[in-house]
Amino acid sequence: MSGLLYASFPAMGTTCRVAVVGGDEALLGTAQRRVDELESRWSRFRDDSEITRLNHRSGRSTALSADAYLLVDHAVAAWELTGGRYDPTVLRAIEAAGYAQSFEKVQAEQPARPHPHVAAPGCSGVVLDPQLHVVTMPPGVGFDPGGIGKGLAADLVVDMLLAEGAEGACVDLGGDGRIAGAPPEGGWRIGVGNPYDADSLLAVIGLTDHGIATSSRLIRRWTVGGGERHHLIDPRTGASIDTGLDAVTVIARDAWLAEVLTKAAFIAGPAEAHALIERHGAAALLVESPERVTATAAFASFVVPPEAATAPMNDAPAREPQTVG
Repeated sequence: MSGLLYASFPAMGTTCRVAVVGGDEALLGTAQRRVDELESRWSRFRDDSEITRLNHRSGRSTALSADAYLLVDHAVAAWELTGGRYDPTVLRAIEAAGYAQSFEKVQAEQPARPHPHVAAPGCSGVVLDPQLHVVTMPPGVGFDPGGIGKGLAADLVVDMLLAEGAEGACVDLGGDGRIAGAPPEGGWRIGVGNPYDADSLLAVIGLTDHGIATSSRLIRRWTVGGGERHHLIDPRTGASIDTGLDAVTVIARDAWLAEVLTKAAFIAGPAEAHALIERHGAAALLVESPERVTATAAFASFVVPPEAATAPMNDAPAREPQTVG
């Protein structure tokens, strides 16, 4: 088995970590260039991105690159898959809540606004042309991929690395990760961070060919008119989600799906989230409070015993996914 290569670099408003088993060191640079390319196409915070152009052209047909069309297509499919619990048309609601710029530019304290909550319209009016890669958003409707962009990027980059000669690969974008191929010695080990204590883990899990994502409502917070807001928006109301969950980690076949299911679980709430996750063949750890942490039945099969919980990628817990930016 060849050695492990590793790189870390800023991307999509967070840190991207890439680990490659086997292959040439040049693959790390290839991975970074691919992530940068996807960000340049997908970020709603870049004036020259295709997603920004799509949002400026709502009501009109817009031709996209294969990459940008793939993102929109996956986002609309995720809306259908989750019965609207994940909704990429939430952009106007996010902006109304005070998150109109990349998060480092968001004011921690904002004045009250007359219409602070705007419900998302849903994707029923979005028209997709897979032959021409053309998307038509209904007039006034905005598209925000949210964390699905990081999850899909992790999936695409891992697939690329394997196609270009890596024996195995792991790509983590701010907590949205994908793992596939041959593992390093000891296997791939991922720490699930404790949302109440940055220095501790809730679990260490072993993955083989999986995606993983974590979402938390305890970070990316600000106030509007003295009322607290956070970046997880309920598309039904336009308000920040508060269904009793503080953090959700999901393991699924792909990182984009894991990311979507974390958001859907937040909307579903603790009473329905277990069934929702299991219905899609995924596993999850759900955190309601420091005293109440529950897991779906399948999650236990991924947990690594403490004596086996160390490996090269274990230097940090899985982090909260952040809006593509």
